[in-house]
Amino acid sequence: MARKKDEKYYDMFVEMVDYSCQAAEYLKEIINNYDPDKIKDHLKKMHEIEHEGDLKRHNMTKSLAKEFITPIEREDIMEMADAIDTVTDKIEDVALRLYMFNIQEIREDAKKNADVIVKCTEALREALKEFHNFKKSKIILEKLVEINSLEEEADQLYIMAVRHLFKSVEDGITAASWNQVFHYMEDVCDSCEDASNVIESVIMKNS
Repeated sequence: MARKKDEKYYDMFVEMVDYSCQAAEYLKEIINNYDPDKIKDHLKKMHEIEHEGDLKRHNMTKSLAKEFITPIEREDIMEMADAIDTVTDKIEDVALRLYMFNIQEIREDAKKNADVIVKCTEALREALKEFHNFKKSKIILEKLVEINSLEEEADQLYIMAVRHLFKSVEDGITAASWNQVFHYMEDVCDSCEDASNVIESVIMKNS
């Protein structure tokens, strides 16, 4: 069955979260194959991904200004778009900290965190793929629960990573730098949970 014209926003949500997933995968690639001499170049590519996501959000805003009928309230559409956009922004923030703090070597804990970030964004994408059918879909609620579980896993990884950091690193600058990096990585998963909470709230409001 063809999608109704006014439901194009559902497709836009998926297109936006695709950039979040791209950013997450690229962050994982940067961390797993880390080269401090290439981080500046990686930042350029990461920013390109983030910028494309921003453009998609701006296009949605322009479309909303012209549309008379929307599938859900305009405020709900913008709140969801902002929440998705924030996820991509937060991922770029992690890459920025690797550059700003002149990180030379990657800690194993960061690789585990990167894996969870990828899983969070993928679960968010699967939820948004189902959003057009939010009144009937069971998958969307399963994915929202999955995001919550992944966020809790990220919290535990953050706690253990910071504990291990301060037990094993004597250099104060290195410890402080990685403490911030781990904080920003955990913040990505928080933003995914925030986005899932917005989705759940919109579903409840429109059901």
